[in-house]
Amino acid sequence: MDVIVKASNVEFAYKKNNDNTPKASVLREVNTKIQEGEFVVVIGRNGSGKSTFARLLNAILVPTQGVLYIGGKKTTDEANLWEIRTTVGMVFQNPDNQIIATSVEEDVAFGPENLGIPSEEIVNRVTEALKSVGMEEQRNASPHHLSGGQKQRVAIAGILAMKPKCIVLDEATSMLDPVGRKEVLKVLQDLNQKENITIIHITHHMEEAVLAKRVLVIDEGEIVMDGKPHEIFSKVEEIKALGLDVPQVAELFHELKKDGYNVPDNVLSVEEAAQCLVDMITKAGY
Repeated sequence: MDVIVKASNVEFAYKKNNDNTPKASVLREVNTKIQEGEFVVVIGRNGSGKSTFARLLNAILVPTQGVLYIGGKKTTDEANLWEIRTTVGMVFQNPDNQIIATSVEEDVAFGPENLGIPSEEIVNRVTEALKSVGMEEQRNASPHHLSGGQKQRVAIAGILAMKPKCIVLDEATSMLDPVGRKEVLKVLQDLNQKENITIIHITHHMEEAVLAKRVLVIDEGEIVMDGKPHEIFSKVEEIKALGLDVPQVAELFHELKKDGYNVPDNVLSVEEAAQCLVDMITKAGY
């Protein structure tokens, strides 16, 4: 697989304070690679630098030190910006900030129109994108009459219509209710599994991190953990020391183990927990 994101000693600091003193770096010595087709979740407490990291991936911001490559292109080279921003699509926290047209169809068409795509191709792309997010029946609806989850799906469709290889979501589910979050996460999983689109999802919902293939934990501007969800969330005490929660099932099994029960420490989902309990009961001969 090709590397779609490569960060080499990346640092970022915002501009100076009012008294002309430099602000501290928000990100420090970030080194990581993300392969095409990965589903990566980035977690960290507020102010850890994860949203800054997201904006670097689309060259909204550029490193103040180090080098970030997107699809092999340096983000600091202005000649690469067009290609980088067609490679990486961004979905933000509030879908209302990304929806600008009076109908779903027009909104999804906005991106490809700005890319200069021929009209016939735009029609095909809009239809395909809306189908991918399950919103084809609402193509003529006003976006402002949709639910939060539906609006976010329209925002994702607008990105999909531009044919990106990677979608970065910066807290895109934080304003949604549980139903809306479930809708959006299903879309992300389908896009990743069926269309091999790289997903980089910044979130503070630990249950969403369980769905990823890989989890990056950022703390005080540095990547302090990098691994599969089962590996990361088995370190309950370490995660909590970083000011983060763990999935409820992981918390339950951690407490059971502390109380002396012989249970595994890498159980994350209700399904895994149920199977574990069945296995324990069977082994006990009941």
